[in-house]
Amino acid sequence: MASKKELVKKSSVNIKLPKFISIGFAKIRASTDRYLARRPHRSFRRTRRRDYTRSLKMPGYWSFSADTIKTLFRHKKIFLLLALVYAILTIVLVGMASQDNFNTLMSTLTQTSGDVFKGNIGQLGQAGLLFMTIISGGISQSLTEGQQIYATIIALLTWLTTVWLLRNILAGKRVKLRDGLYNAGSPILPIFIVALVLVVQLLPFALAIIGYSAASATGLLNSGVEAMLFWIVAGLLSLLSLYWITSTIIALVVVTLPGMYPFRAIKTAGDLVIGRRVRIMLRLIWMVFLAMLGWVIIMLPLILLVTWLDNVWSSLQGVPIIPLVIVALSSLTIVWVSSYVYLLYRKVIADDANPA
Repeated sequence: MASKKELVKKSSVNIKLPKFISIGFAKIRASTDRYLARRPHRSFRRTRRRDYTRSLKMPGYWSFSADTIKTLFRHKKIFLLLALVYAILTIVLVGMASQDNFNTLMSTLTQTSGDVFKGNIGQLGQAGLLFMTIISGGISQSLTEGQQIYATIIALLTWLTTVWLLRNILAGKRVKLRDGLYNAGSPILPIFIVALVLVVQLLPFALAIIGYSAASATGLLNSGVEAMLFWIVAGLLSLLSLYWITSTIIALVVVTLPGMYPFRAIKTAGDLVIGRRVRIMLRLIWMVFLAMLGWVIIMLPLILLVTWLDNVWSSLQGVPIIPLVIVALSSLTIVWVSSYVYLLYRKVIADDANPA
């Protein structure tokens, strides 16, 4: 009678995988090992602070913002021309906000305000409501699918041109806007793919907004426990999107490098922000805050001025002052955001410390 070892030895079958499968598994194993070497921290495992600190030498928030403005101001002619080109393309291909909608909204607020708006504070409150309506797109016309595509392409080309100009200017080269417009558009497809990834990463935040609308309509936010649970879930979804897009926004600059592929850019950006993601995230939030502050500082006094002028000269109601300013501010905002992110990217790669 055969022993147990002999039976096991006879029953065992030596299966040899095809060569292409073995090579595939070897590549996956090597890729996983490289990823774990680049990312030393593990999910659901505590990492002590001394083990994840990664240097990031950066000026202060105001100082870095001032440096960005100074860089743009030193070359104001070329960047103002770029914003002008963006504004003209937007008006021609996409259109702008409706002056009729603005006049209707302004007259409606004036007639229905009653005792709500009185004196200077009342005028400021009315201007604030108009501003919030403008920001939320209340006076904008609905865009067709073609106009939406044009708007996306124009925004991406403006981003690419700003990054290309800054990269060459900081390298000490003398460039013209024409050079940027002709040469910056080559990675349009890779940056479009990265932008799509960014949109997908914003889905948790979009779910939080949809949930807020549904909860407000059903009165769920009026009760204590349910409201608390909702805000916890909505906050976690928003943080998840913010966590994801922090590296993807940096990838929008990385992908402009020659020969860079979109998903390789996303991987490289993830390696750059690891260990300092929160600090970069706070810088990006600060950038958004400054952009919004600029809109408030410019738009609120302008709305008050336009309201007063319309009351003095009724013929000015047909002049699209506010829509033109919206297009101009949108152009300047995308140039500012592109410059801020690119200069932030340069600060990040200047400190090439490895992850802890």
